[in-house]
Amino acid sequence: MIPQTLPLTGITVVSLEHAIAAPFASRQLADLGARVIKVERPGDGDFARRYDTRVDGLASHFVWVNRSKESLTLDLKSELAMSALQRLLGNADVLLQNLAPGAAARMGLSYEQLKTKFPRLIVCDVSGYGADGPDRDRKAYDLLIQSEAGFLSITGTPESPSKAGCSIADIAAGMYAFTSIQSALLLRERTGQGSGIDISMLESLAEWMGYPLYYSYKDASPPERAGASHSTIFPYGPFKAGDGRSVMLGLQNDREWIAFCEKVLENSALATDGRFKTNALRSENRTELTGLIEETFSSLSAPEVAAKLNAADIANANMNDMHDLWNHKQLQARNRWVPVDTPVGPVPALKPPGRSTAYEPRMDAIPAVGAQTDAILKELGFDSSTIERLRAAKAI
Repeated sequence: MIPQTLPLTGITVVSLEHAIAAPFASRQLADLGARVIKVERPGDGDFARRYDTRVDGLASHFVWVNRSKESLTLDLKSELAMSALQRLLGNADVLLQNLAPGAAARMGLSYEQLKTKFPRLIVCDVSGYGADGPDRDRKAYDLLIQSEAGFLSITGTPESPSKAGCSIADIAAGMYAFTSIQSALLLRERTGQGSGIDISMLESLAEWMGYPLYYSYKDASPPERAGASHSTIFPYGPFKAGDGRSVMLGLQNDREWIAFCEKVLENSALATDGRFKTNALRSENRTELTGLIEETFSSLSAPEVAAKLNAADIANANMNDMHDLWNHKQLQARNRWVPVDTPVGPVPALKPPGRSTAYEPRMDAIPAVGAQTDAILKELGFDSSTIERLRAAKAI
């Protein structure tokens, strides 16, 4: 069988990474075929390895964002370890880092410090607030950026703001790092030159806040927190059926509202009721309308409600939990789960979104701390005695 060519085959990424944002970006580069060398601290490595032990003793966050990488342990306070990193950068295409604010520059690893020696190198820095401005030195974690970006102000119930159940600020920054690095690689093909990329978690999540930002334009009132419902479109959210389960449904326009009244609620008069004729009115009178909808649903089970919604071509969904998602029939039917090796044995992993007719994504092992250290150092020209000296000094 001829080995497949992936979009980023031949690209080498060196990543000084921890937690989620940079590792999520580099994992996606690895999915597309890039060689990702993850530089970790000797001993414990990336602190995200110890967030929990839910995956057969491994951390759930770590398993998610670290497949298909090589782990190289280096104590960058060691002059010899730093020389190894410099040799590595000589053959690298990308340096990605999300160290503490200013840490990379203090080690001589900013784009401005590296561009003369490595003119084709792309340097991508991921931070909470960006490389300049009054907040550049502030520490940033996912929840803190959710708060700074206004996400908490529109998420949750009227009584209580809520964070997203996943690391949405880290994910946003990781996605923009991933796409920006690909753009920089394309640009380098045209110019022959590397470039510096400055990714801010705040700016990444602020971009995703575009709708509530513009809804609040010129000091207009922002969207109210509406729990699992939509703050400005109604009915759009969960509604209880007679069996105690909830059905998630969504109406986008007045045509669907008429069909919903006629075919689901079986109450044609409600479609032209003055309280509910437009989305703005339905949203304004949502408490009253919720009562009318759930009164009709009270004689039906959730599957029966879903059947009526499907017959009326009204969008709806199951209120799934994580166990339901593991067993989702659509993911199984499309063969989205594949086994990935780990230091404790294989675990299932989702293929990355974006199924291609040209290639299958790379789905290689999640490395143990320092699993490839000796091999990479030998590749860089270090002999066995030097490697042992580094190990004795705890520099690797």
